[in-house]
Amino acid sequence: MLGDIEENRVFRSKKELMTCLSITSMRKKFQYKVFKSNTSFIVVRCVHPSCSWRVRANKLIESEYWMVTKHVDKHTCPTDFKTTRRRQATSWVVGECIKRRFINPGRVFRPRDVMDDMKQRYGVELSYSVAWRGRECAYENLRLGTPEQSYNLLPGYLHMLMQTNPGSVVNLEVTDGNKFQYLFIAFAASIQGFSYCRPVISIDATHLKGKYRGVLFTAVCHDANQQIFPLAIGVGDSENDAAWTWFLKRVKDVFGENPALVIVSDRHRSIRSAVEEAFPRAFHGICIYHLLNNLKTKFKSKNKELEQHYIAAAKAYNLQEFHVLFYTLCSAVPGAKEYLESVGLDRWTRSHAPCRRYNIMTTNISESFNAVLVKARELPITAFVNEVRLLCQRWFQQRRTKANGCSSRMSTDVEKKLEERRDRAQTMDVICADQYTFDVVDGDRNYCVDMALWTCTCRKFQLDQLPCDHVLAVVRKTQYDPYDLCSLYYTREFWCETYRGVIQPIPHISSWVVPPPISTFQLNPPDVRTVAGRRRKRRLPSMGEELTTPKCSRCKGKGHNRATCQNPIALRQSEPGPSLLSPIAGASSGTELGHQTDPSPSMPPPFAAATAPSDVGHPTDPSPTMPSPIAAATAVPHFGQTLADS
Repeated sequence: MLGDIEENRVFRSKKELMTCLSITSMRKKFQYKVFKSNTSFIVVRCVHPSCSWRVRANKLIESEYWMVTKHVDKHTCPTDFKTTRRRQATSWVVGECIKRRFINPGRVFRPRDVMDDMKQRYGVELSYSVAWRGRECAYENLRLGTPEQSYNLLPGYLHMLMQTNPGSVVNLEVTDGNKFQYLFIAFAASIQGFSYCRPVISIDATHLKGKYRGVLFTAVCHDANQQIFPLAIGVGDSENDAAWTWFLKRVKDVFGENPALVIVSDRHRSIRSAVEEAFPRAFHGICIYHLLNNLKTKFKSKNKELEQHYIAAAKAYNLQEFHVLFYTLCSAVPGAKEYLESVGLDRWTRSHAPCRRYNIMTTNISESFNAVLVKARELPITAFVNEVRLLCQRWFQQRRTKANGCSSRMSTDVEKKLEERRDRAQTMDVICADQYTFDVVDGDRNYCVDMALWTCTCRKFQLDQLPCDHVLAVVRKTQYDPYDLCSLYYTREFWCETYRGVIQPIPHISSWVVPPPISTFQLNPPDVRTVAGRRRKRRLPSMGEELTTPKCSRCKGKGHNRATCQNPIALRQSEPGPSLLSPIAGASSGTELGHQTDPSPSMPPPFAAATAPSDVGHPTDPSPTMPSPIAAATAVPHFGQTLADS
C-alpha cells in the first residue's frame, strides 16, 4: 500500500505518484482529472467543477523523484457525486493494486477474482475486460516484462547470476542476428555438491509453454536422503540430436566423467546418440517405466500380470530370480522375449547392469523436477530462469537446515530403511561358518554372507551399498557396526556437504551493475512460427501411457478436483424421527385409532424421498449418507568473456 497523498511527500517516479493518486481516489470514493501536466510538474483536480480538492507535485532538480508541493485535502463536491465505476480504475492501476497477489507463477487469480477483490477492497466495479487487462499488467511484473523484453534482459541477468554466485557456469549460444539458440546453467552450489552424491544422473526434457516455446533439458540426481538434487538445466529449440549433444557436452565439461557414472533416461533416439558422443565411458540405462509403456503399446496389452512380472524382473537383484520372472513374463506375452532382449537386458535390468544403479531405475526424479516447474514453464525466459533459481535456493536452504539438524550417522531416510530391515532380521537364524562367512536362514531359503568381501547372495548389499536384511541379521549376532557397512553416500556428513554451498539471491533489476559490452548486447528471440489460438498447456501422453481421470474428493465426481468443484453438495441429513404426518409409532393403521387414514395427504412429507418404515417404531433412513462438504551458431562458452570479446 502506497499510503495517502500529503504535502512534502516524495515519490521515486511520476508513475508511482499517479498510482498513489489513483489508489487514494478509489479508497476515498472520489474522482480526479489531470488539469496540467508536463515533464516538470503536474496539477490534478477533482472532477466536480466546484470542488476545492487539488494536488500539485514538482519534479526534483537533476533527479527522477517527485515531491508533492501543495495538497488541498478538502472536498466541497456533493456527497451524491460518487459512483461505483471510477475513471481512475484503469487496467495498469488495477495491476498495481493486485500485483502482490501474484507471489508465484502457480497462483490462480481469474478475472472474476480480480473483480471481486477490487469490489471488496475499494468498492470499485470493474468490467471483465478491465479485470483481465489488469491481471496481465500484474503478470508482467512477475514475468519481468514481455517475452521480447525478457530475452533482451537475459544477458544482464546471467551476468548478475555469475557475479552473485561465483563458480557458476553459464553458457549461451546465439545464431546470426543475435537470436537465442541454447542456454546452459549450473549453479556453483550444485557443482560442489555433486561430489557427495551417487554417480547416477537422470536426464529428461519437457516443453516450455511461453510465446516462443522451446524445450527444457534437466539433469538431476539423488542426495543422501533420497531427495532430488538439481545439477543443471538447459534450454533449446527442440529435442533433437544437436540440442541433446550440446547440453550433455556442457554437463560433461562441468561435472566430468568417470567409469562408474550411470546416465538414466527414456529411449529417445537423440538421447542415445548424444550420450554415446558426450559420455563414451558412462553406462546408459533405460527408465523401466518408459520401456513398460513401449511394451504395452507394441503388444497392445493391458494385462496387470504383465506389468507386475516386468517390474519385478527389472528390479530383481540376482540372476536366478530374474530368470524365473522373465520366463513367466515371456510365457504370458509371446514375442516379449525377443523385444526386450533386442533392447539389451543390461540397460533395463538391475541384475545385468555392469555398473551400480543403486535404487535409481526410473527417471521419476526428473519427471518430478519438471512437474514442480509446470507453472514456471509458462513464463518468459528470464522470469523462468529466475524461478528455477528461487526453487533451488529454497531447496538448498531447507535441506541444509534439515541435514545439520540430523543427529544420526546416516540420513533420515536411510536410518528409517535400516530400522525396517533390522525388524525383519529379528526372525532370521544365523549359522557361523568361520570368522567372516555366515549362513542366514530366511524362512525356507538361506543366504551366504561374506563380511570380508562385503557380499550377500541376495546381491542387495553389493548393488545398493547398504546392509540388507541378511547382513543385519549377522550384525545382530556379531560385533560389526552396521553404519560402517554403509556407503559414504548415505552418511550425514555427505548429506551436509551436499548442501554446504549457498545459492545467493539476485538483487532487483534497478540495482544491477552490468558493464557496457553486456548491457548493450541485444539478444533477440528465436525464430519460431507462432500458431494462432490458445497455446497448449496439457502435454501429449507418451506411447502406452494410461491417463488417469481425476476424482473429486468433495462430490465424488470425475473430471475435476476439489479446488475446481462447482457441484452443489447436500447437507448431511439427521436421523429422521416420527413425522407429523406419519402414523404414530406402534400403530399399524389409522383405523385402529378410530380414524380413517387419508392415503394422499395434502402436505408433502418432511423428507421428499421418504419410504415406509420397515419396522414398526424404527423408521428407516431413506436417504443414503451424503459425503461431507469438508473432506550454425556462435558459441559462447563463457558468457561474460565472450560478450566482452565481441
